[in-house]
Amino acid sequence: MAATNINRVVMTGNLTADPELRSLPSGTSVCKLRIAGTTGEWEDKPNYFDVTVWGAQGENAARFLSKGRPVAIDGRLEWREWEAQDGTKRQATDIIADSVQFLGSRDDYAGGPSGDRTASGGASQGGEVPIDEGDFQPAPVAGASGDDDIPF
Repeated sequence: MAATNINRVVMTGNLTADPELRSLPSGTSVCKLRIAGTTGEWEDKPNYFDVTVWGAQGENAARFLSKGRPVAIDGRLEWREWEAQDGTKRQATDIIADSVQFLGSRDDYAGGPSGDRTASGGASQGGEVPIDEGDFQPAPVAGASGDDDIPF
């Protein structure tokens, strides 16, 4: 039985530049991102990745993202090869994004209402998805209601 190849990338990182949005002659939008992510090892050495986002999702990325903004990418790797102007063969591996999750709050990375916020490189507490503080309340302790005989 032959092994099935799996080509899946899931990673987080910060944008190293503003997104570049272009349109193909067919009208399809394509957005190019460059992100820096760390290996998670003892030494935080960044790795840089080129990301391509197609269609409406690429348009949204170009509209709402900017340099320094943290993102989560889910996609696949694509290898390409070309000949440079000087005749040398070049190659690169890109991430083709299936989804791009915006992390943190846009205000944290675009000089929001407070005016003194900067990109901190991580997801902020003031993210786009509201936090339900009830999720962080302590669980009730088993009391005299007869729960004492549960074996776990």
